[in-house]
Order: sequence, then C-alpha cells, then structure tokens
Amino acid sequence: MTDQPGDFDPLHDAPGSEDEPGMAQDVPQDVRGKLTRDAPLDRLVWFKSGGPADWLFEPADLDDLVRFISSLEEGTPVMALGLGSNLIIRDGGVPGVVVRLGKPFSTVEVQRDNIIECGGGAPGILVASTARDAGIAGLEFLRGIPGTVGGFVKMNGGAYGREVKDILVDCDVVLPGGDCVNVPVSDLGYTYRHSNLPEGAIVVSARFAGTKGDPKEIGAEMDRIAEQREQSQPLRTKTGGSTFKNPSFDANAAKAWQLVDEAGCRGLTMGGAKVSEKHANFLVNTGNATSAEIEGLGEEVRRRVAEKTGVMLEWEIKRVGRP
Repeated sequence: MTDQPGDFDPLHDAPGSEDEPGMAQDVPQDVRGKLTRDAPLDRLVWFKSGGPADWLFEPADLDDLVRFISSLEEGTPVMALGLGSNLIIRDGGVPGVVVRLGKPFSTVEVQRDNIIECGGGAPGILVASTARDAGIAGLEFLRGIPGTVGGFVKMNGGAYGREVKDILVDCDVVLPGGDCVNVPVSDLGYTYRHSNLPEGAIVVSARFAGTKGDPKEIGAEMDRIAEQREQSQPLRTKTGGSTFKNPSFDANAAKAWQLVDEAGCRGLTMGGAKVSEKHANFLVNTGNATSAEIEGLGEEVRRRVAEKTGVMLEWEIKRVGRP
C-alpha cells in the first residue's frame, strides 16, 4: 500500500532531478508494504532530529522487499534504518529511499548446534535473551549493542571486548538491484566497525554461533552488561551512542573519551547539542538541537582533540542526508 493510493506516479512524482536519480521507473503497483513520501525520520532516530526521507518503505516480507528494490531506477540511493541509534539524519533529509525492516524481519529462532537465526530487524537484546533462554553462550555482548541485526552485521558492531565477526556464521543480503545473496562471514572483509558490503545493501537475516552454556550464568553476564551501561552511559537522553572510534586497539592506549576529556570538551555545547558530562564520547540533544548543531559540535570536538593531542578522531556515528 502507499500513503496516497491512486495518487502515486513513480514516473512523475519520484524525488530528485536530472542530476539526482529519482526513485523508480516502474514501482510495482501491488507493493504490499507501506510506502510513504516525505516521511519524518526524527521520531525514528535516537537523537530526535533531522529531516524527512524522500520515501520510506516498510516491506511486508522478503519477497516484497526484493520486488521493490528490483524496480528502483539504477542509482537511486537506498538506506536501511534500524532502531536509529548511532545515526545522525541531517536536517535536509535523506534522498532516495529509506527501508525500515519491521516485525516481519524481527524473528529470532534457535537452530541446532547452538545456532541462532535472526531477522535483520531483530534488536540485539532480543537475540541475546533468546540465546540465554536456550542455554547458548557467547552472544551476551549483543545486550550492549543498541541496534538491530542488520545494522550491527553490516558495521561489525561490538561491545565489551567482542565483535559480530566473532559469532557470525553468514548473512542474507539484498543488494542494490534486488539480488538476494548469502554471504559467509569470511567474505565480509570485517575490520573495526566496517564490512565490505556495498552502500545500499540491506542485511535481511543472519546466523550466529554460540557455545553450550548455563542460562543462569549467561543471564548474570547480561545483567552485568546492562548495569555497566546504565552506570556509565547517558542512556536516558537523546543521544546516538559512541560518537568516535577508539583510535587504537592497544589496551594501554587512550580511548576516545579520554582524548575528548584531555581536550577539555566534556560538557561543551553548541546550540542545543552537548558533550555528555556522564560519558565524554557521547553527544546529547538537550532539547531541540538541530542535526547541524549535533554534527557541528562533533566536528568542533575533533578539531580541539587534534589541536591538543595530535589525534584526529574518526566518527563512529554514521551521518547521512542533505545538510
């Protein structure tokens, strides 16, 4: 279904111009998911800021998604959106199509040999809890990743000393153009918070491997992770998670938050944006900050850290859309 049945004309209503690809030449008229034009995204992201998507598509199932992506004009930007953590949507909105995987992609099932099969829209806490209940250890750290399977598989998400590359078996991915392929972990080229999946690829399912464990011990570890996050991070604010990547894998090297502190940036503000006083590697929307203020504050922190320490921090938060 679309937001305006009968009014949707992909040939004439598609966003963009001659210099910016539109949405589609012939979008199927029997799309079963929800297709919305000029869809607000601020309510869907943790920072609660940013402009709309040209189009937001919430597919009914995998076949619906594949058919829709296959219909898009070549070059149409496509972006998957999960829980909206670790993301700044710029104030000018997102060109092309934003795909949000909802309930049909949020299943988590226990397979044989301590394998968990998950939809791309399943949150990390659900995956970890399902593994706990099944007595499967090794996935506890997913309790500490505030995102969905699709997002943390694509970016090799990690927390508390472990990364997705340590547990992933393989994943199913819808590529730009509409092909759905299976990709083993060995082909993802994982590095720190990065994979070689192309821009616009959508992870629709994944399989994780754990080991046999005691549900009580697994639950205790998950509780420890939850408590540590509660104590150290500004979870009850409009934030986006860790802002900058740690510049070194050396356990003795300074972490990103320490460099931000050293540069005197804890509590620094720009408009309605602020560097958290609880954790200096978190930016916070204190009320009605624009995305430009949030991103601008992050750039000012990078400048000050480089000036003070000689280290140019890299963004971990993804920034997308038009300024």
